Amino acid sequence: MPELPQMQALAERLADAVGGHALEGYEPLGFTALKTVIPAPDELIGRTLESVGRRGKYAVMEWGDGLRVLLHLSQAGRVDIEGTPKKTKPRGAVVRWRFVDGPAVLVREHGTDRKAGWWVLGAGDDGPLVKLGPEPDSAEFEEFVLKGDDKRRVHTWLRDQRTVAGIGRGYSDDALWRAQLSPYATLPQLNADERRRLLDAVHAVLADGLEKERARTGGLSEGKLGTNFEVHGRYDTSCPRCGEDLKRVSYESHEVVYCPKCQTGGKLLADRRMSRLLK
Repeated sequence: MPELPQMQALAERLADAVGGHALEGYEPLGFTALKTVIPAPDELIGRTLESVGRRGKYAVMEWGDGLRVLLHLSQAGRVDIEGTPKKTKPRGAVVRWRFVDGPAVLVREHGTDRKAGWWVLGAGDDGPLVKLGPEPDSAEFEEFVLKGDDKRRVHTWLRDQRTVAGIGRGYSDDALWRAQLSPYATLPQLNADERRRLLDAVHAVLADGLEKERARTGGLSEGKLGTNFEVHGRYDTSCPRCGEDLKRVSYESHEVVYCPKCQTGGKLLADRRMSRLLK
């Protein structure tokens, strides 16, 4: 799933490609992708795309008079530029926006899940953004990490968009590896130095991820992010820091990758999936 660095770079690329162009029309290509009814998307036609920003994992397109379009790519969404707007409906297509004197923007999903969505919001309506927590670079998040007493595992709340917006499975693995902290640690278990290491690691992996994404060539967005990460998705390979084999804990919907030498003092974390297989 695209996380903060990918969505920030996507917002910048969209602004470069179609910012300042008026919307000529749109084609809703996914039956359930449009999540709002009012305002109608037709109200955007003829309006100029004034800016493109980001909030959490959402791209935010500003159309003037408070009108906004939100785009969430979910697990496998991508955004492509069509220099010459096409009329076909590619597999997994979500929506196509056509711009006056500009290219078309096509949103589509790979795989079988159809969870990407877009919202048209009127002035004063934040839609799904209202549920998001602070951004990772905010003073609010800094206070949460340095002074908070949340008793959930760090890996759990790093991925909770209500706690901090924009971080997912990939950068939570990498941040904890950088900080040399167990994914199962809780804030009350961390001393002041460890809390500072965690905060600095979060900032560092996101900054590095954004730098890599800005340097990437190709389409507006990328479906596979494996090369962006230091340890996420790399279990059973050598730890980049100590050379120990990276391990994982598997859940039904995701996995956690960690280094037992760098992060858990040599302890292997319980893997429920493997425990079930051995019964």
